Amino acid sequence: MRRRIPRVWLLVIPALYVLYFYGLSGAGLLGPDEPRYAAIGREMARSGDWITPRLWGEPWFEKPALLYWMTGAAFRLGLGENLAPRLPVALLSVAFLLFYQRIMERRFGARAAWFATLVLATSAGWLGFSHIGATDLPMSAAFAAAMLLALDWIEKAWVEKGATRRLPWVAALLGVAVLAKGLVPLVLALPLAWCGRRRLSDWLRPATILSFLIVAAPWYALCYLRNGPIFLEKFFWEHHFERFANDSLKHQQPFWFYLPVLAGALLPWSPALAWLFRRSFYQDAARRFLLAWMLFGLVFFSLSTNKLPGYLLPLLPAAAALAGIALAEARDARAVLAASGLCLLAIPLAAAMLPGILEVGLSRAGRPRLDWTWLVPVAAAAAAWWLESRGRRAAAVALLCLGVTAGVAELEIRTVPALDRTVSAQFLWKQIEPRRSQVCVEQIHRTYRYGLNYYSVIPLPDCSQSPRPLAVRQQPGHPPFLAPRLDPS
Repeated sequence: MRRRIPRVWLLVIPALYVLYFYGLSGAGLLGPDEPRYAAIGREMARSGDWITPRLWGEPWFEKPALLYWMTGAAFRLGLGENLAPRLPVALLSVAFLLFYQRIMERRFGARAAWFATLVLATSAGWLGFSHIGATDLPMSAAFAAAMLLALDWIEKAWVEKGATRRLPWVAALLGVAVLAKGLVPLVLALPLAWCGRRRLSDWLRPATILSFLIVAAPWYALCYLRNGPIFLEKFFWEHHFERFANDSLKHQQPFWFYLPVLAGALLPWSPALAWLFRRSFYQDAARRFLLAWMLFGLVFFSLSTNKLPGYLLPLLPAAAALAGIALAEARDARAVLAASGLCLLAIPLAAAMLPGILEVGLSRAGRPRLDWTWLVPVAAAAAAWWLESRGRRAAAVALLCLGVTAGVAELEIRTVPALDRTVSAQFLWKQIEPRRSQVCVEQIHRTYRYGLNYYSVIPLPDCSQSPRPLAVRQQPGHPPFLAPRLDPS
């Protein structure tokens, strides 16, 4: 086994580069959140105030400071405006995957560990959120690391006293997760308390409590001391309890929303979820804990009024672990591996349709033309079936991972220019920058407004307050554009 590790890494290292770093800064910042978080981190780096998050001069208490610190440190190191928010997240994701493989191998064996790690590393959800400067991945990595480190305690808490050596590290990692996204990881950790309920007193040991407080408490205390009760009101009440209970954020979805999201997030490995419905599969406490971790989070987020796909990210390591264990133990995986190969069809479909969808919308984008690349997933499915039939399951899994890697490269090449042109404000800013003193902004979608504010550093004025010869305007269903004002006076 030791002789094989260098050969494995000869394949893993370039694959990790393509999956997690290739084209990372090709498109400008996307959506309403990424430019805001990046702007706050950049301001921390500029001002030297690492306590109070400020969005364009005003305190902003939506999220804790961890992501802002990561981004600010990257700006201090001289990284660019697109790379500084994203590279720290991608590096953290890869570091977690290495940790994940190590922990899984120690508990479930090398075969299950590699399968689980490959499933997670090539899943659509984990890959997607590793490419954006948002809080979901840092929180999920820290939270999942804590839960995995607690596996020994979970198992031994039922049969013997002790097993507390790693609990201070578990508590410290939970503190990191709280610094990434507030109270949510503490709620998601309730299965940890339930599965180890016979030894809950272990958590009351001074070393464990201090580990959590030393990591999590200082920023919250300093931010409160500096900003007063408004911090508590905004951060805890508005962005925790109200976000869970009402639809003020306009992200209301039906209760079953996360079932297809989970399946989509695990693509192309979603067919492996079928193995998880066998009662006999959960023969030990560790597997039952992984199942409780996944199911409790699924129910908790489903109860929330506001639902976003990224909320489910901290559950993916548990789902991938169960899928990897099942894949390692299955007698016959031909059907699941072939179905996973067919799921690769989602990549060329996305590459063919996404630019048109971003330009004119889904209803007017038209059907994609049949392309030879559509045959690749079919061939991959047939090859995976054949390899499994010959007893070469590892080769079948590696082949599917290679398909994901090639597909990600294709997406970066074919869709990044369209993303930059239609979804990010960077393309528009390049047109504005040479004449910014002549430009004001009319009513445009907040996604583009936040992006323009980020790239301009000092936000462009509203046309209603400071009319200028040129205006940024937007027609419904289309990206904003720069044009002469209809009424310059």
